[in-house]
Amino acid sequence: MSAEATNPATPGPVTAGPTARWRARIDLRRLGRAALLGPAARDRLPDAIGHVAEAHRAHHPDADLEPLRRAYVLAESSHRGQMRKSGEPYITHPLAVTLILAELGAETTALTASLLHDTVEDTEVTLDQVGEEFGAEVRFLVDGVTKLEKVDYGAAAEPETFRKMLVATGNDVRVMSIKLADRLHNMRTLGVMRPEKQARIAKVTRDVLIPLAERLGVQALKTELEDLVFAILHPEEYEHTRELIVDNASRADDPLAEVADEVRAVLRDADIQAEVLIRPRHFVSVHRVARKRGRLRGADFGRLLVLVGEDADCYGVLGELHTCMTPVVSEFKDFIAVPKFNLYQSLHTAVAREDGQVVEVLIRTHQMHKVAEAGVIALGNPYAPPSDDPVDGERADPTRPGWLSRLLDWQEAAPDPDTFWSTLREDLAQDREITVFRPDGGTLGLPEGATCVDAAYAQYGEDAHACIGARVNGRLATLSTVLRDGDTVQLLMGQDPASGPSSEWLEHAHTAAARIAIQRWLASHPSHEDEASRADADAAAPRPTTEALSTEGSPTARPAANVVADQPDATVRLAGCCTPVPPDDITGFAVRGGAVTVHRVECAAVARMKSAGRPEIGVRWGDTTEVRVTLVAESFVRPHLLADLTEAMAQEGAEIVSATVEPPTQQRVRHTYTVQLPDAGHLPALMRAMRNVGGVYDVSRTQLQTQPGVA
Repeated sequence: MSAEATNPATPGPVTAGPTARWRARIDLRRLGRAALLGPAARDRLPDAIGHVAEAHRAHHPDADLEPLRRAYVLAESSHRGQMRKSGEPYITHPLAVTLILAELGAETTALTASLLHDTVEDTEVTLDQVGEEFGAEVRFLVDGVTKLEKVDYGAAAEPETFRKMLVATGNDVRVMSIKLADRLHNMRTLGVMRPEKQARIAKVTRDVLIPLAERLGVQALKTELEDLVFAILHPEEYEHTRELIVDNASRADDPLAEVADEVRAVLRDADIQAEVLIRPRHFVSVHRVARKRGRLRGADFGRLLVLVGEDADCYGVLGELHTCMTPVVSEFKDFIAVPKFNLYQSLHTAVAREDGQVVEVLIRTHQMHKVAEAGVIALGNPYAPPSDDPVDGERADPTRPGWLSRLLDWQEAAPDPDTFWSTLREDLAQDREITVFRPDGGTLGLPEGATCVDAAYAQYGEDAHACIGARVNGRLATLSTVLRDGDTVQLLMGQDPASGPSSEWLEHAHTAAARIAIQRWLASHPSHEDEASRADADAAAPRPTTEALSTEGSPTARPAANVVADQPDATVRLAGCCTPVPPDDITGFAVRGGAVTVHRVECAAVARMKSAGRPEIGVRWGDTTEVRVTLVAESFVRPHLLADLTEAMAQEGAEIVSATVEPPTQQRVRHTYTVQLPDAGHLPALMRAMRNVGGVYDVSRTQLQTQPGVA
């Protein structure tokens, strides 16, 4: 199906109502009746599929048409005498479905199966006969489509039935492609049915099949299905939108044509070979723009499409447009460097006219355009031998494009069919995706509104159970943090094999993969929530101290036997506000009673006393002996964290003098420990050991606040 079929350049042929067609199509009624006159001679192609063959050869010049001839002969003879509700011979339906796929570039095997897709369901032809005559691939595809025909997609669908059918057919996307083309032709001819049945079929198409088409990247099918559903479910708004399109077509001036001419001139001067086309918006797109912008202007009824030969040419075109015209920077998106989850690649930008109208421009190669229109259908035969020039990423395996791959993973992980079904419907309702970056340069495609929880399961699968936090754009963030398009996400993984998600994670999970994995883990660990709750309560309560913590209550100094002061016979004390230890740079100040208090030079109290005119006294470290230091550890809340942290400190020879734990906030908790060490040289190793405890993301020396004038 050509782009013009779904994006009409002029609305002339369009008529209101559910059976509207965007351009004159092949007279399938005539072809079907001609087919009833009998099969063609075996040495030539039947006239009835001549248009299919012509469309097929346009994409595959060397295709062998013999399987199509034999498939048509079998389908025509099997369906002979059967009629559609519209009164047409039934053979017109598989012919129309096959023509849709042929125009999208489907390969021969898929077209063969398309011609036969109703034979096993509606005639005496068996799957074994199909397999014997056309091979195992065609048999598999026909069987898959037959199974999908039995699935009820509506609200009363049996979840287990849908799950089995989808799994049985999901290993080959060609099955779904045939089903989508089948639904499109049925929607085109829906006018013969009762209004209530039209509405029911349209709602199912809207809720399930259109999102499937979007995720498989088949935009040509998706856009026409959207318009047909729009005409049935919202006839008044459809008619209003149609009138807007007709009125715009009657305008004497066309801003899109004027900008297209300007773009052609710019690219011609730059010696860039490119095809510049006007791509009118389809009805639903015009309706959405009208709701968003209010009054529509000429440039709102379409976009410009620039087609070039190579990827590098896309960026060349972009540079020329942004140099020679007025770009709207906020409209720029690069889906070539970061393709969408459904294989879509293109550069999006916009330029402003002098009258204020903004013209959107799409820039892509011819191959990108083919994939943008046909999605997985453009990928060909998934069983064909790999080419000499394999394509990177998801496109290398047509049987498992990103979304479908995730779908098949869900069904394996879902604890029950109802969970799978409800999760699938939620996912289908999410029609916008963001891209976030990993620190290694890789990307993750997530639905809009996704959180760090979703990113963790998208990257690590079930290993994400051990995730304890994240850094978003370099800053620490909780797992509940909502991600934005373009964020860089570094996920922090814990080391405790016994750790796992809590039910609270479900509140922050927006993707099917995350929700199903969390639910399955919680179901298999019913006692975990009780333990986690006790641990959280334990962490929230302040710890009893083994000794009054002078550095917490008031910054009282303590004796220091390993510091020598320039003031003879003075008692030397280490300040409690900064707890200096060797080899810290230190300074001293005289206090009442002839004592000298020693501070780290960067201590805030030092600056205050200097500004107050207090004289400094020279101090230096003597022989290194036992030291006491206060450390602050910041961590994410998790069970057993305190036990693991204190054990790590004990293994480094640290004696905990006192400890406090502040109540958790936003899944984070702050611990303060004053410890006695046999030697200051032990301090770096102690801090490293504390940082290595799962859940701890920072350990630092404390800097306590002191009251003015206190030393």
